[in-house]
Amino acid sequence: MPQFVDRRLNPKDKSLGNRQRFIRRARAHIKQVVNESIRERKVTDIASGESISIPTKGIEEPQFHHSARNGRRERVFPGNKEFVSGDEIAKPPSGGGEGGGKEGAESGEGEDEFRFVLTRDEFLDLFFDDLELPDLEKTSLREVVAYKPQRAGHTTSGTQTNLNVLRTMRNSFARRLALRRPRLADAEEIERQIFALEGEARPTQATAARLAELRQELEVLNRKRRAVPFIDPMDVRFNRFELQPQPNTKAVMICMMDVSGSMGEREKELAKRFFVLLHMFLERRYERTDVVFIRHTHEASEVDEETFFYSRETGGTVVSTALKEMLKVVGDRYPTKEWNIYAAQASDGENFTGDSARCVALLEEELMPLCQYYAYVEIVDEREAELVLDSQSGAALWRSYRTVAGNWPNFAMKRIARPGDIYPVFRELFARQATKT
Repeated sequence: MPQFVDRRLNPKDKSLGNRQRFIRRARAHIKQVVNESIRERKVTDIASGESISIPTKGIEEPQFHHSARNGRRERVFPGNKEFVSGDEIAKPPSGGGEGGGKEGAESGEGEDEFRFVLTRDEFLDLFFDDLELPDLEKTSLREVVAYKPQRAGHTTSGTQTNLNVLRTMRNSFARRLALRRPRLADAEEIERQIFALEGEARPTQATAARLAELRQELEVLNRKRRAVPFIDPMDVRFNRFELQPQPNTKAVMICMMDVSGSMGEREKELAKRFFVLLHMFLERRYERTDVVFIRHTHEASEVDEETFFYSRETGGTVVSTALKEMLKVVGDRYPTKEWNIYAAQASDGENFTGDSARCVALLEEELMPLCQYYAYVEIVDEREAELVLDSQSGAALWRSYRTVAGNWPNFAMKRIARPGDIYPVFRELFARQATKT
């Protein structure tokens, strides 16, 4: 049974196409395994690759088989004691052959599953396959790029506006120097001598001979100068430009979190996982992604990541201070014409009495028109998770934010109680929208 396998050595990176074809072929199996592994992985580990096992069914190499029903072949079977050369053997009837299934092992162990290692990019592509950034009509993603002309050397053809005078003159000088083109000063010197000899009152025979010699020399010089022009078309050079893709969008992710005493380490850890996941998602879509960390108690301030997650702070909870700080940061550094604004807020739902109304006013009047997307995640206690499943119930901040969510489609709010809730919530927030007809 012959098997044909292409084992030719591939040039550098040529195996990438084969790898991508295999992933497309076994995509359903790989996607299923990726989704199952996500439930058990930590967010901090999601940036790495993944070693997965998939069933061998459907990934075997193609094989060619001789048909058992037709064709003529001559074979010698080992251990033959009944037939001699020239005897005819009847072909077996159709369906009388042995099955092609795999034989089971006596120990109960079957064939090993196929192990396949996904790279970081391949894993994330599959992970974010059915997700998208909402409200895509507002700005473009990184896949839609603008092209900007950039200098790319010189060329012999082009428009006059792109003429490179310096390079053209260098080529002209090198060519004239190599071909020994007579200088203009030499021709002018001979003309001056001729003019002087022609001005003599009584020219002699020697003067006439010298004059004829100079005229002949001048004619040779002029002929050489005409044969080797000052600027030849082969000397001309134009500036060459190539269109280089330039990212026309940038994103800033503004993380806001309540760090008052009511937010413990568990709540901060859950918030961090959500922020990390959102940041990785934005990095997949945009060429440049900035991150701004704003923490608040009764006061808000922009801090670094270490202070944001791990520094302890005391005080009450006034959420509107964080929204004002976000508005200040956006106004100072991130104009909406150049940046896509994404905001993610994590809180336990506690807020100062009367401040929730100020938060709603800030969001609806100033922040939501600037934001590409605003995600509010409320972290609740695991014991209370079953009691607050109803979106109508909740603390004052949650009830106030329901008004914003009803008026703005790019505002989303969800509850998280345990690490296992982060992935479903994230996928629900950024689920691929149905195509509009």
